[in-house]
Amino acid sequence: LRLDFPNVLLTKLGGGTGRFANATLVRLSEFLSAGYKKGVRPVKDWRTSTNVEIDLMVYSILNVDEKNQVLTTYVWYRQSWKDEFLVWNSEEFDDVKQISIPTANVWVPDILINEFVDVGKSPDIPYVYVTNDGFVRNYKPIQVVTACTLNIYNFPFDVQNCSLTFQSWLHTINDINITLMRNPEDLSKDKSVFMNQGEWELLHVLSKYKNFSVDNKEYYAEMKFHVVIRRRPLFYTVNLLLPSIFLMVMDIVGFYLPPDSGERVSFKITLLLGYSVFLIIVSDTLPATAIGTPLIGVYFVVCMALLVISLTETVLIVRLVHKQDLQPPVPHWLKYLVLERAPVLFCIHKKHRLCSRLSSHQHEREGGLLGLHLTPSKENAPPLMDNILQEVTTIRHFLEKRDKCREIAKEWLQVGYVLDVLLFRVYLVAVVAYSITLGTLWSVWQVA
Repeated sequence: LRLDFPNVLLTKLGGGTGRFANATLVRLSEFLSAGYKKGVRPVKDWRTSTNVEIDLMVYSILNVDEKNQVLTTYVWYRQSWKDEFLVWNSEEFDDVKQISIPTANVWVPDILINEFVDVGKSPDIPYVYVTNDGFVRNYKPIQVVTACTLNIYNFPFDVQNCSLTFQSWLHTINDINITLMRNPEDLSKDKSVFMNQGEWELLHVLSKYKNFSVDNKEYYAEMKFHVVIRRRPLFYTVNLLLPSIFLMVMDIVGFYLPPDSGERVSFKITLLLGYSVFLIIVSDTLPATAIGTPLIGVYFVVCMALLVISLTETVLIVRLVHKQDLQPPVPHWLKYLVLERAPVLFCIHKKHRLCSRLSSHQHEREGGLLGLHLTPSKENAPPLMDNILQEVTTIRHFLEKRDKCREIAKEWLQVGYVLDVLLFRVYLVAVVAYSITLGTLWSVWQVA
């Protein structure tokens, strides 16, 4: 079969069949392109301003780069304007009321986004729709990489407000004006195309129109969209906050170990080392900027400081209650304040009653020897008896000195116990107050 067709006029193609079934569109396209100047604003009266209607629908939040202060979004952008030179009578073209023609063949307004910092990977849509009354519809998806001031102080309960400002880069408001294609309320609540399964949740898209001037001579129109998004904090709560809370709870539980045992010091050191390893692991998860530190970073630092304070308190208490032979007696003012006043004021129960019972029982066994009060007699005492009496007297003095050291050690142990309880309560109040403050702040930020 030979494909040999004669040259015919375009006006006769409308009634063709097969390959030329859509000849009406070809004829309409030739009609619209005849003498069209795409480099000239499409108005018959140059005083008439071209009104460009725009619309924005957020499809996805691709990336939020806190370090470089860059937001990457994927949006559906729509714009429409009237081209007075792309008008036809639909009855003359088989009642065709709209046609798609290449974007490169028509005039397109130079509307850009001011916050652009990089060219995204947006698909190329080569066509626009034109209606018979001259309205051009240019709909296209855009990957928008824009600069945004990101405030990470409330991380991971942060809400970000990033703006997308659309305006004509060259034309003044007398040439190109910008309006919304939809009602601002409908635009703000529209989440129909947003992919809502990622880390970020779209709250609303606010719009604001204004005209401005750089030199107070020529005014430009701009439409600013405020994309308000909120981070979902569940991942960070489970992986950052809960492990830190568990370690702090274990540090508080460690205070119930006896203060005169060395296990408490080992336990606190283990917790401190564990928390240090935890901070090294989560350091890559926290957002980093040059202008500020998130509150959760401050929270981790304060928790680390509390663990160091807890370890220091434990070391001091253990050193205080450690038994030494040359330990000085407890000063009277310290004994009065700690052993008499503090237990009454802070409802601290007496401890070491078992030590007192063991000491009294030992005193009863040794009472016979200590109660002899033997003194060497110089009258009619054989040398052997005199030596025995001297040995007994030496043993008596030794036991008295040992009992005195034990009493001193017991008093220091009681002082250490009372101070340990007091410092534990102060530490507990500080941790609880700090936790309530942070919890309240994060709850308010989450609800807001």
